[in-house]
Amino acid sequence: MGYVFAAPAQAVVPIDSTSDLFPVHRIYCVGRNYAEHAKEMGFSEREAPFFFAKPPDAVLPVPFGSTGELPYPGETTNLHHEIELVVAIGSGGSNIAAGDAAKHIYGYAVGLDMTRRDLQFAMRDKGRPWDVAKGFDHSAPISPIKPVSMTGEIVSAQIWLNVNGERRQASSTSKLIWSVNETIEHLSRFFELRPGDLIYTGTPEGVGAVKRGDELDGGIEHIGALKVKVV
Repeated sequence: MGYVFAAPAQAVVPIDSTSDLFPVHRIYCVGRNYAEHAKEMGFSEREAPFFFAKPPDAVLPVPFGSTGELPYPGETTNLHHEIELVVAIGSGGSNIAAGDAAKHIYGYAVGLDMTRRDLQFAMRDKGRPWDVAKGFDHSAPISPIKPVSMTGEIVSAQIWLNVNGERRQASSTSKLIWSVNETIEHLSRFFELRPGDLIYTGTPEGVGAVKRGDELDGGIEHIGALKVKVV
């Protein structure tokens, strides 16, 4: 018995300062998890966290100090940037209590949740899934993962994004509506979390469109910077 064609390569993210690789199992994303971003999307009330997914091979790993190339996707004229704290799960489980969540975190990374905003709004208005808006190829640029042993538990850290040197997004992870630990608690009620899962925890206000040739430079305190050029 064998595969009918070569099995696809395992999606991986490098671990900072080592030759080790983090095998990606699933990518979960939290929607509207900063109050000011929720307002700019037309929502004003605190709501229970909700989630969407990207395929594992949507990751676009970019080494620290390098600039990754992000192909501008087809079928959109309104590609948006969303800078995010990414949590890498090292040990899994279901129904994880918030008080125990930190024990399941392997490390953290800087991520971009790239979004075809025009398609997202079109799908939303028709009550249809967001997959074509969120889960396209290379839609999840990500820095190397820094183990929690290097960063400590990240609760309050500055997060920012510049486009062509102009500040677009600036906030603190302390402003997450649902903290990292609360997010893990909620998410693990719906899915059994596994080692290799990545959680994109939401973006602060200031999202906006990018075009070919734009250079994105974002970062999170205690983790590092993520640099991407749209090509």
